[in-house]
Amino acid sequence: MFHRSVSALRLGRLLAFLSLLVCYHGIAQDNVAPAPKPLRVTHILGLQGLKENADGTLTIQAHILRFQPHEGNAAEIQVSSIQDVALGVQDKEVGGMPAAIGRAATPFGGGRVIALFAHKKYEIVTLKYRDSDGGFHGAIFQLIKGQAQLLKSELQAGGAQVIEVEKSAEKTKEGGQS
Repeated sequence: MFHRSVSALRLGRLLAFLSLLVCYHGIAQDNVAPAPKPLRVTHILGLQGLKENADGTLTIQAHILRFQPHEGNAAEIQVSSIQDVALGVQDKEVGGMPAAIGRAATPFGGGRVIALFAHKKYEIVTLKYRDSDGGFHGAIFQLIKGQAQLLKSELQAGGAQVIEVEKSAEKTKEGGQS
């Protein structure tokens, strides 16, 4: 009987120690800032020194928005200098000329069915910002659907003003009808 109570006491102490160790490890990880997740984007237009329609990654780290193209030098924008961020959605036809010819050659109106599946939605983010000399600039990025909300929340946390284009257009329609 005495032997069982000593074993239970040791087991209890061991479990208490392990639970404290796990809790401490969790608290220590909470204090470490998570690494920013890079977003795969296409730079449509606007950043100086970069080609139009350049693919790359977009990250926000230490209050700096950084676009790193797959080839070439990166462009950086201070998040605090961003004065306006507009979000929108774009529907883009994929497949190019071969898909268009295939739709046209499909008999009995089958090309219309193909056209239903030949579209992909993208989100467009437009930034208006001032450079270090006070000059006014803009940049347009194309993101995969669903990534704009993540970018929006990170930019708002950094102090940028965000406007959602679709919602502001609906408000304009509602205001014009009354």
